[in-house]
Amino acid sequence: MTASEPALRVAEDSRPEPPPKPGPGGGSAVPAPAMSAGLTLAMAAAAGIGVANIYYNQPMLGVIERDLGSPALTGMIPTATQLGYAVGLFLLVPLGDLTDRRRLIAGQFVLLAVAAALVALAPSAWLIIAASLALGACATVAQQVVPFAAALAAPERRGKTIGLVMAGLLCGILLSRTVAGFVAGHLGWREMFWLAVPAALAAAALMAWLLPRHHGHLDIGYGAALKSLASLWRQQPDLRRATAVQAALFASFSVFWTVLALHLQEPHFGLGAEAAGLFGLVGVVGVLAAPISGRIADRRGPGPVIAIGAALVLASWGLFGLSGSIAGLLIGVVVLDFGLQGALISNQHIVYALAPEARNRLNTVFMTGVFIGGSIGSAGAAFAWAHGGWTVVSLYGGGLAALALLLELTARWSRR
Repeated sequence: MTASEPALRVAEDSRPEPPPKPGPGGGSAVPAPAMSAGLTLAMAAAAGIGVANIYYNQPMLGVIERDLGSPALTGMIPTATQLGYAVGLFLLVPLGDLTDRRRLIAGQFVLLAVAAALVALAPSAWLIIAASLALGACATVAQQVVPFAAALAAPERRGKTIGLVMAGLLCGILLSRTVAGFVAGHLGWREMFWLAVPAALAAAALMAWLLPRHHGHLDIGYGAALKSLASLWRQQPDLRRATAVQAALFASFSVFWTVLALHLQEPHFGLGAEAAGLFGLVGVVGVLAAPISGRIADRRGPGPVIAIGAALVLASWGLFGLSGSIAGLLIGVVVLDFGLQGALISNQHIVYALAPEARNRLNTVFMTGVFIGGSIGSAGAAFAWAHGGWTVVSLYGGGLAALALLLELTARWSRR
């Protein structure tokens, strides 16, 4: 054993939660040991590697379009990937409440590597769309990692732990665009998906080595677990509110990133995929919101952070729409990402506290709604771009952010 290995292992002095009450679907979760800072960082890296796969295509759309010669079908690729992610959330993430999470996470990373290879090999636009659906579904391994981190964390540090793991996930979202833009510009878009294969396999090996065994020990089957999702939705008004608000915000976020590469290719800018990818590097500044928001949620509650985050997303669209310069777009990206991440961490803090024995299923309901929102945002962005250009896109993205802010403020007023 090396000197650094103990830092990556689960700490032996655990601080378990109080025994949870049975939730929808029956059963209760077995408390897991608290985890070290090293394991937190490893899980953050794995979450980022997993989720990055659904965003590689966005800065490369222009390159893919030139290669395939199918503009209409090319625009469907990010939508298909996000729809696949939503399907995977619904069908795969609940398994975390039923089986050994270590084995599940490692196995799903292996499937993710296979799906990335299928995208790289696909000879036509329709086959790329089909492979992208599978890629999106397998990339939900990131959403297996996040609730596992919440289960391993001590209650008084849960917000901070979620924030750190989500910071890794969000770095994966943003840096994936930078890496994909660079690779597409110098090597090609298929090479980007080939590079994703060993990355996913490395994450599988890392998680199989470091993660503890963890069984939910629920006395229900897979079908009953899926049916219980509807019960969770009916019985948890805070789950419904958090999902609706975050879905609208993520739809607004997806509007920007879906159209950015096409906007930058306009004669006004004349930039390509590599430039679109660099915007993701700038957006990493917004990832700082994740751990900050987690700490605030631990101390003062998540409500104010959500409202401020929605207001920042709305403000970013003011910058996008009114500024015709690269500087305006860059500042807007930082504001957009900071607002989205702050709201996301705070909404997750609310959701994961509702029923500890059902964290994976709660995450399924929450993130399925969020990525359905993202798919709506991407599809609507393509329509808005085709029929009105950047001005209509800005109005659409800003309208979605305004809807999220209205929903949050209305909920706060109702509670008062």
